Amino acid sequence: MSQAGPSQFQEVIRQELEYSMKIELDKILATAPSNELEHTKKDLEGFKKLFHRFLQEKGPSVDWGKIQRPPEDSIQPYEKIKARGLPDNIASVLNKLVVVKLNGGLGTSMGCKGPKSLIGVRNENTFLDLTVQQIEHLNKTYNTDVPLVLMNSFNTDEDTKKILQKYSHSRVKIYTFNQSRYPRINKETLLPIAKDVSYSGENTECWYPPGHGDIYGSFYNSGLLDNLIAEGKEYIFVSNIDNLGATVDLYILNHLMNPPNGKRCEFVMEVTNKTRADVKGGTLTQYENKLRLVEIAQVPKAHVDEFKSVSKFKIFNTNNLWIALSAIKRLQEKNAIDMEIIVNPKTLDGGLNVIQLETAVGAAIKSFENSLGINVPRSRFLPVKTTSDLLLVMSNLYSLNAGSLTMSEKREFPTVPLVKLGSSFTKVQDYLRRFESIPDMLELDHLTVSGDVTFGKNVSLKGTVIIIANHGDRIDIPAGAVLENKIVSGNLRILDH
Repeated sequence: MSQAGPSQFQEVIRQELEYSMKIELDKILATAPSNELEHTKKDLEGFKKLFHRFLQEKGPSVDWGKIQRPPEDSIQPYEKIKARGLPDNIASVLNKLVVVKLNGGLGTSMGCKGPKSLIGVRNENTFLDLTVQQIEHLNKTYNTDVPLVLMNSFNTDEDTKKILQKYSHSRVKIYTFNQSRYPRINKETLLPIAKDVSYSGENTECWYPPGHGDIYGSFYNSGLLDNLIAEGKEYIFVSNIDNLGATVDLYILNHLMNPPNGKRCEFVMEVTNKTRADVKGGTLTQYENKLRLVEIAQVPKAHVDEFKSVSKFKIFNTNNLWIALSAIKRLQEKNAIDMEIIVNPKTLDGGLNVIQLETAVGAAIKSFENSLGINVPRSRFLPVKTTSDLLLVMSNLYSLNAGSLTMSEKREFPTVPLVKLGSSFTKVQDYLRRFESIPDMLELDHLTVSGDVTFGKNVSLKGTVIIIANHGDRIDIPAGAVLENKIVSGNLRILDH
């Protein structure tokens, strides 16, 4: 067999797969009602491009030998950016900004139905409430007009729009656009499992939103990007809606608008120092003379431990990004935004194995000119992914002011305690039922709770506290209890007299 043999064979298979996919997508498109036709066509076109690239790329997409540490000046310490101070005309700088929140996720991992942004996190306020309060505070303080844009998914759009009516009198213009809706594909046949365009009822599992890298295409296609540019907006600040640390930072914005060397950055990624909890986070590297985000999924298996090393790769991406609107428009029109494909395998309720092809917003950093990393304080990364995270942000470790959480001055050290709540606490309603009030955690270093455990009112936790109720046992921590460097196990029932 000649050298060309195997690759020619692979090429034939690839063409056949693309052809089969095209036929299936045409069938799906044919079922679209006329009012959804244009929109569905754009989605399926986008998916086809992604699928084409997926068939061409095989294996981890980075050549480990080419990865280098970023040059000194390509990741700036936040202190240096802050030391420049603020200009007198901060309002004119703010008026060039748009805040974009990634709002495509559901609260399923925390046992909630509907958009994650509508989960109550602090004094009855949801993620969305806090976001609106932060921006309203900015607009009132500086007499500016910073709008909020939500990137919804087909999962969150309807519920989010209903709730937006309650902000109609707030001093924030709120816009929404939808990210794409792509078909999940069968892992074996590599064909869509959807037979038509509907995505309700039993068809909900056939479709997925393709990750936040979809922001560039969807934002552009929605027409909103052009409208904002026409209004004189220049930068977007993008972050996950569940990251409560991602507030508008005036020093970073000033650095973008008034760069010290006169050359504007098109893309800034906020990174922060890794702790043991973040070893899987994507990191910034130098690769073929460009800053590049490398995610754990792209790392060859033999190098995963090295990638996780806190000493070699000291920082990770917070997904707080500042991007020039004109650059997004330019690159989108040239079809020049290059993001690695993330293959996300899922098993559906019926046991079927599917894959969804996704991209990550930060991966586009290498397509922009004059990109920069800024090493920000850990306080700008405060994601709430689990009820363990929720316990931290609900506690007295933080105080709430105009929608922003800041660590209490009474906390003697700036790090957050490590909290691990067991499976009895996974769902928000179970978690809330198990705390009569949120414990005092100002002096806590580490908390592990496992099994059937409840907390009475005004409990105080200090140092390292481990509470383990064995199977069949129950532990009730009494009201007013102070636990300091304690291990509690066995059975402890507090009966009301």
